[in-house]
Amino acid sequence: MAPLFLALGTFVSTMFGGLFALRNRRALHYVLGFTAGVIMGVFTFDLLPEIFRQIQANNMATTVPTIALISGFLLFHIAEKSILLHHAHETEYGKHHHPQVGLLSALALSGHSFLDGVGIGLGFQVNAAVGLAVAIAVIGHDFADGMNTITLMLTNKNGTRRSKVLLFVDAAAPVVGVLSTKLIHLSPANLVLYLCFFAGFLLYIGASDILPQAHEENSNALTIILTVTGTIFMFIVTRFV
Repeated sequence: MAPLFLALGTFVSTMFGGLFALRNRRALHYVLGFTAGVIMGVFTFDLLPEIFRQIQANNMATTVPTIALISGFLLFHIAEKSILLHHAHETEYGKHHHPQVGLLSALALSGHSFLDGVGIGLGFQVNAAVGLAVAIAVIGHDFADGMNTITLMLTNKNGTRRSKVLLFVDAAAPVVGVLSTKLIHLSPANLVLYLCFFAGFLLYIGASDILPQAHEENSNALTIILTVTGTIFMFIVTRFV
């Protein structure tokens, strides 16, 4: 029952994050700036150190994990730009924001949230202490996941109703992930590859998607400060969880 209870905590955290972003649409570029910092902080201070630890613990060569990382970056880049090129007749290439891009991004985040839940469940299969530590980390950054889902949907011209549906999907995904661990088991090597692939995806949406959008309109010093603040925030979170 403990893993499922903690997964419900991730549900609440994700919903709160998304509703915060939804109710502050006029300041969306500020939310995007902070979110970009959070994403870069998660990549730098959470995922990369964990990848290094897992590679060392499993005595793995670095070639396959690094291929998985760049694959995550390039596959999402290719998927997004393919959609933009399909709509190239509508406006200039660099100005596109389309519902399909937001939907693809939100679904990708939901996939990661599902695997967050898997991580909680598998952690408890090791022991309660490991499971609790994983759950605290997931709950800590799921607020940002909720914000990411809403901002990715809204900035790509999706309506409020559809954005809320995808927010609910993202929030429910960890719960489903925990339940799925009754049936599945991930080997350490596969866990490393998953972490690398997701790190590549996260690097792409943070540096190449969300951050440029934050500065596309109404860019100012506060947006930059919020990006730095988001990065520092995740540094602090990762030091204590």
